[in-house]
Amino acid sequence: MVSEEKIRNRPQKFINQKGRIILSMITNIESKEKRVRYGEQKIRWARNKMPVLDSISKRWKIERPLNGIRVAACLHVTAKTANLLCTLKDGGAEVALCGSNPLSTQDDVVAALNEVFGVKTYAKHGDNKEMYYKRMNQVLDLKPHITVDDGADLINTLHSQRKELLNNVIGGTEETTTGVTRLKAMARNNYLMYPIIAVNNALTKHMFDNRYGTGQSTIDGILRATNYLIAGGIFVVVGYGWCGRGIAARARGMGARVTVVETEPVKALEAVMDGFEVTSMLKAAAKANFIVTATGNIHVVDKEHLENLKDGCILSNAGHFNVEINLEALQELSIRKQTVRENVEEYTMKNGKKVYVIGEGRLVNLAAGEGHPADVMDMSFSNQALSVEYLVKEGRNLKKDVYSVPEQIDAEVARLKLSSMGVETEKMTAEQKEYLNSWEIGT
Repeated sequence: MVSEEKIRNRPQKFINQKGRIILSMITNIESKEKRVRYGEQKIRWARNKMPVLDSISKRWKIERPLNGIRVAACLHVTAKTANLLCTLKDGGAEVALCGSNPLSTQDDVVAALNEVFGVKTYAKHGDNKEMYYKRMNQVLDLKPHITVDDGADLINTLHSQRKELLNNVIGGTEETTTGVTRLKAMARNNYLMYPIIAVNNALTKHMFDNRYGTGQSTIDGILRATNYLIAGGIFVVVGYGWCGRGIAARARGMGARVTVVETEPVKALEAVMDGFEVTSMLKAAAKANFIVTATGNIHVVDKEHLENLKDGCILSNAGHFNVEINLEALQELSIRKQTVRENVEEYTMKNGKKVYVIGEGRLVNLAAGEGHPADVMDMSFSNQALSVEYLVKEGRNLKKDVYSVPEQIDAEVARLKLSSMGVETEKMTAEQKEYLNSWEIGT
């Protein structure tokens, strides 16, 4: 190869004809090396806050419980996810990864996984739908024994397009509320062909990841995208599940005036008791400065709500799929759409109002931010890892259904997390255990 120094010393005519191509090649090589290096640094940085997963890795390197097992994963390709895949590899598994959302993929992490950590990763930020599913099929070419999913797209593709591979599969895990909902529907319709462990249902997942992780990272994504002041603004949270609870709490902590929209009476009552205003979507839309959806359902911000929006309203979504805001209706109601900031699109509506959508209505914490903090993903991914180990041992004895994470795994994750934080818990005495297990002793 001609060196860059020689190119610079050659006549200008040669540089114009050939040097530009060679310099471009050098630049591309340097850029790739930087991506790999930066991605590796991000992965190792996240590992510092993932002590539970690290303890599993250390045990697995000795025990190798996943030897001979092929694992296909469809997850958000971030530094935290990279550590899960490396842990599975430490257990002896052959692993392959694709993205579960085109806008959440971090290309530097992809580069580092492929070049440094030896994890086959098929993903690119901004992939269109065709490429998204092409890469998913590349992962399925591994002929997996175990699937690890976030949103159930991989499982759905396996059941609908790659049925010839189903006989290989022992079981799978699912990370999100949305994915669990889809898989339970498959099970009800007798369409699910192997057992799934609903990692989202683990207490050490949804009580922490969904509430504290989504709460912090959603606010972070909105601030990165807009740099707007939240304090004093009217902040509408649509849905008061674990994610909605976390978002509402963090928005209030930033000084926002928070309103909750909820369809379920018990959750709505809880929001009221937590001190939030609760009202209908139509009324909330008219006064909102910020709207965040977190329901897992379709068109919770629909045409009639969009028509009623306040000028300058910021729309974002914290649910898994980009269906919660009716973007088709918004397009129909608008005369112009333009990108005004990175990850922010401005819609000028026919009524003259302008509204803003962050990250194309996809997961705001990942489309405009880096996702959940490593501290909470440590617990979520430890549940994933230990559930994979459980499926390898017990999966062939399970029916084709959706299961909760075994209680002993949930408890072990909590114990390891507390230990890593230096927290000591109390132990019951023999007398206390006897009392709780008896019925004879009364007042």
